[in-house]
Amino acid sequence: MQLRDRRFLLLGGTGGIGQALIPLLLSEGARLLVATRRPDSVTLPEGVTAVKLDLAAENLDQQLQAVTGEWPDLYGVIHCAGQNRFASVEQTTIADIDDQLVVNLRSAMIVAHHFVPMFRALDGGALVFVGSTFGSIGYPGYSAYCATKFGLRGFTEALRRELADSPLQVLYFAPRATATAMNPESVTQLNQTLGNAMDPPEQVAAQLISAMKRDRRRCFLGWPEKLFVAINGVLPRLVDRAMLKQLPVIRRFLDSGVPL
Repeated sequence: MQLRDRRFLLLGGTGGIGQALIPLLLSEGARLLVATRRPDSVTLPEGVTAVKLDLAAENLDQQLQAVTGEWPDLYGVIHCAGQNRFASVEQTTIADIDDQLVVNLRSAMIVAHHFVPMFRALDGGALVFVGSTFGSIGYPGYSAYCATKFGLRGFTEALRRELADSPLQVLYFAPRATATAMNPESVTQLNQTLGNAMDPPEQVAAQLISAMKRDRRRCFLGWPEKLFVAINGVLPRLVDRAMLKQLPVIRRFLDSGVPL
């Protein structure tokens, strides 16, 4: 995937992995639009344009039409916006479920629905979706988040196969735990207790750029996380047993009362 002199729309670019992507994309010579609900309230590097976009809005498709009407030369979309909540099923509210479904899954599907015909007409384009290891491994305390990321992984897999005879590119990129503001202190403490690595967002962003340049179709990060993804797909009961051993520790943090 060539990045230089191509315009990309970045969703989720005001924090975490998305924010870390901005200087890397600029260094590759890409031109960049960053979506935000409040364009006037964000400070972006020179050469980056903020565009108004609310991924949770009912009229997301109409908002996307406004963006592409103003920038018809868009070559690709990088969807790395997301929401999660570390909570047991009984602690998870209906609003929590709806928020995660809308931002993590519905918005990605609407983005594809909007851009696929546009990119077909242009005879090329790229759709990049940032998923998660939890899109392949169900993890206690993240039932709603896992559901949305499993859905995103399935959607991108089907979409890639649907577009296999076209020049459109679809990349599913799945990092492991990442040290961003989306993860509360309780999750950081849990990962430290269990010995789980948390990657800095700059490192994850660099690997995403590499995956894009190498035309990867799917990319999973981290060891032993990649091994667990493979095992979970073939022998999920082995992962069940490993999770059962961790469950007392996970439940302690779920029930600790640490503010989320």
